[in-house]
Amino acid sequence: MSVVVGALAPGFSLPDSDRRPVSLDAVLGSGRSALIVFYPFAFSGICSGELTAVQESLSSFQNDRTQVVAISCDPTFSLAAWASSSGYGFPLLSDFWPHGAVASSYGVFNPDKGMALRGTFLVQPDGIVSFAEVNEPGEPRDQDGWRRALAAV
Repeated sequence: MSVVVGALAPGFSLPDSDRRPVSLDAVLGSGRSALIVFYPFAFSGICSGELTAVQESLSSFQNDRTQVVAISCDPTFSLAAWASSSGYGFPLLSDFWPHGAVASSYGVFNPDKGMALRGTFLVQPDGIVSFAEVNEPGEPRDQDGWRRALAAV
């Protein structure tokens, strides 16, 4: 079962595509909310489309009130290549080892396929989840729902 609205978000610290640690505590401690976007695989079709759409409307999702963090179970080296080729302006975090531990804590890890599901969580600076959505593989997300959730806070 995935993390639900009203729950305390599980904390994490994961390496980004440059192998620098990024923690949920650091994002929230800056007074910003975190829009956590789990996705199955770097370079895959739907994932590329979703994250490119985020990049194209980045100011709608990431600003002085909110930080986007995108998480997959890919290794940092794959994420570095993808970030470089795609020009993403938000961190891509690696939940590679222990494999899927953070995705599991959010209830969005598929252990049979070794990947994260399409989970999206908006975490307020107090650590409480105010939006939660989980889509299955092959099912793109509606980012207008994210915009509505961000506008509501």
